[in-house]
Amino acid sequence: MKKIPIVFICMGLISFNPKISFAQVRVGITITANIAPPPLPVYTQPPCPYDGYLWTPGYWAYGDMGYYWVPGVWVRPPHFGYLWTPSYWGFAGGVYSWHPGYWGRHVGFYGGVNYGYGYSGFGFGGGMWRGNAFRYNTAVMNVNTTVVHNTYIDRTVINNNTVINRTSFNGRGGIDARPRPEDEVAMRENHIQATSVQISHERRSSRNRNQFASVNHGQPSHATMNRFGSNRSNPQGMRNSNATTSTQPYNNNQQNRTINHQNRNIKNHPREESRLELRQQMRIQPQERRQPQQQYARHIRGKEKRE
Repeated sequence: MKKIPIVFICMGLISFNPKISFAQVRVGITITANIAPPPLPVYTQPPCPYDGYLWTPGYWAYGDMGYYWVPGVWVRPPHFGYLWTPSYWGFAGGVYSWHPGYWGRHVGFYGGVNYGYGYSGFGFGGGMWRGNAFRYNTAVMNVNTTVVHNTYIDRTVINNNTVINRTSFNGRGGIDARPRPEDEVAMRENHIQATSVQISHERRSSRNRNQFASVNHGQPSHATMNRFGSNRSNPQGMRNSNATTSTQPYNNNQQNRTINHQNRNIKNHPREESRLELRQQMRIQPQERRQPQQQYARHIRGKEKRE
């Protein structure tokens, strides 16, 4: 019986606010906070580790101790042709609400937040799919061309504003941006949630006390990672030789020791990291989506062997 008023409230919001799209309602708002997230830290993107990996910008997530920074990282997309729409915070109704990111054929609305490296606030200028190969725009992406060979240069996507807007949320007091028609179309497409690798990446960050804004005052010591489970990078995006691959959890239980042991193996065998990443993604993929995922995995492994 308690669920009935909630349903009526949601139906009322949809009926009185026609601007709310189907995709926004479907994706949902999972977390709210009473204070604004800190500004985005300034960092340099680490180079792309493998052909076919895509950049997912860092962001402020929210936990019991407040906001904590989830480092930007290169990840494997769940399917050929899929792009990442970043998460964002939006202020409305007196609270800051979290809009989770998703994978889709096109990039949707992410609050107008300028995450950089192709995510200038609207759309994506960091590259494009051509068949089963992703082409990187080296005008805005950090790509090692000895490893990644599908590249091009398009400087028209560069935002030449003299003032860099580091605001991390949409709404009053933040960024005043609304979805464009093409953003609305992208938001109504079929989406895939964050992969298990991305979820694990966020959870590991939540166990690292130094990633919390209450500790680092908005300047996380580890702002980026070049891939899941690898050595971290410092705020400038350079490899930090003093950083370990494990987080500093609040409770050093057996599960955390197991994760740290896996990460030490990954450090010595980067291709094994790719296999672990694939296995984690496969565990959350529905059965009907596994065949294209397996095809994509064979394609990536073939590229790694040739390299």
